Amino acid sequence: MPTATLPETVGKVADASRAEHEVALDAAAASGPAPRQRTLETLTRMAEPKRLPAPPRPAPLSPPPAVDRERYQAIDANPVHQVATAPVSTFSIDVDTGSWSNLRRFLNQGRLPPANAVRVEECINYFPYDDAPPTGRTPFAVHTELAPAPWNAERLLLRVALKGQDMAKQTLPPANLVFLVDVSGSMQSANKLPLLKSALKLLVQQLRAQDRIALVTYAGAAGVALPSTAGSDKAAILAAIDALQAGGSTAGASGIELAYQTAQAGFVQGGINRILLATDGDFNVGQTNFEQLKARVEQLRTTGVQLTTLGFGTGNTNEQLMEQMADAGNGAYAYIDTLMEGHKVLVNEMSSTLATIAKDVKIQVEFNPAAVSEYRLIGYENRLLRREDFNNDKVDAGEIGAGHSVTALYELTPAGQRGLIDPLRYGSDPRPGAATVARSAELAHVRLRYKQPHGNTSELVEHPVRRDAERALTAASDSFRFATAIAGFGQILRGGTYTGQWSIADARALAGGALGADRFGYRGEALRLMDLAAALSPQPPQATAPLE
Repeated sequence: MPTATLPETVGKVADASRAEHEVALDAAAASGPAPRQRTLETLTRMAEPKRLPAPPRPAPLSPPPAVDRERYQAIDANPVHQVATAPVSTFSIDVDTGSWSNLRRFLNQGRLPPANAVRVEECINYFPYDDAPPTGRTPFAVHTELAPAPWNAERLLLRVALKGQDMAKQTLPPANLVFLVDVSGSMQSANKLPLLKSALKLLVQQLRAQDRIALVTYAGAAGVALPSTAGSDKAAILAAIDALQAGGSTAGASGIELAYQTAQAGFVQGGINRILLATDGDFNVGQTNFEQLKARVEQLRTTGVQLTTLGFGTGNTNEQLMEQMADAGNGAYAYIDTLMEGHKVLVNEMSSTLATIAKDVKIQVEFNPAAVSEYRLIGYENRLLRREDFNNDKVDAGEIGAGHSVTALYELTPAGQRGLIDPLRYGSDPRPGAATVARSAELAHVRLRYKQPHGNTSELVEHPVRRDAERALTAASDSFRFATAIAGFGQILRGGTYTGQWSIADARALAGGALGADRFGYRGEALRLMDLAAALSPQPPQATAPLE
């Protein structure tokens, strides 16, 4: 998809954003840097040629707050299941990416993230993968790979990957967008409202004449800061963003109601109708109950308007609320810790952020007990579904955006290997020859259900996985090995219940050999973050010998 490069895009908003960046940076410097640092910064400014304007700089990360009120959903890692008693695994896809960028924020502040801040599937799906796109009428392609688990030679990893059909910006349907911006007092710091405004300006530069934008704000009360405006009138939109100021309490629920009303008033039949909620999630006035807010968003999604949440800031971030509201609103959650991340979400991945190509996507995997004795789904703990939910079109599931990559990893114990659960004394199915000869060659059977973006009836896709599909880890694709490295890294940060002696250094070594093209440098950055985590971690840094 042709998109503007970061220097080109940021350059377009430099004049509009430079002043607010300088104010934010000066405020941050006044409260934090040491005298020597201020002296060095002063000397640096004195050495700059006065005839050249300073380039725009993203707002810096604030230091850790004195009182940390960040909220995360408590998550227990998925358990191991015996195929003999539970042969079927069912879950909703998840294209959220916020956990990885939030993890990055912690590491850049010199802290390991709390375990509940690490959702492994979001870390894996932060990265694009080089899987082949679809060629038929199905809006996504299904790929599977099978190779040994690097942290346990007696286990296998099954990768189930979806690759969404991409759409160039020029071919997207007309967009009816509503920016719902938190301008409460908690948004004053440099890495909140100032960064938010700069990120929104990046998106504004991508808009076309057929797109329309409205700006709704909320603090003590909600209001419309900019009525629906054509994307060609960028000056008016940028001026409205520039005028945003933080102050007051946080009546988030009233802002959500007004944003949906505004989006419905400008609804585009067959187009993109989406609210982008930008906040730290610290709702403290009006309706603040988590379950009631989530239930209300579930009701409002029936209007056909989707909700994307963008998290900002530190100290009082309510990530559980933002992640769950995005799920309820048929959208995705991203955490914006830098202007570069804003560029990733709103420019590089604009099509996948805004345009849905398939909704209510569910995955169901049935394992062959003749080939697999145990399995464990890595991540997706808050996206699990009941077996009967798979065929129930009334049960909500996740959405795939244009060009999205979605990966799920299962850790498997092959039949005949010692597992973590003792086998049943009397077995479960004594009948010989229960499977046909053809099916005995299968390790698993993958089924997917999805709906068209504006449809209500699901369609079925099936994909068998053969037992002979296994290959050596060194022969697996870069996508498989990199996703595995990130999965292992995430599990270690959560306590490493199932990764044994495998270390962060091992994860880095595996990822370092699977960087691929890495067009935007996201994988290279992951290596640096692994180095930071290893330095902050008490575990030994040495790497073990790689599996063949």
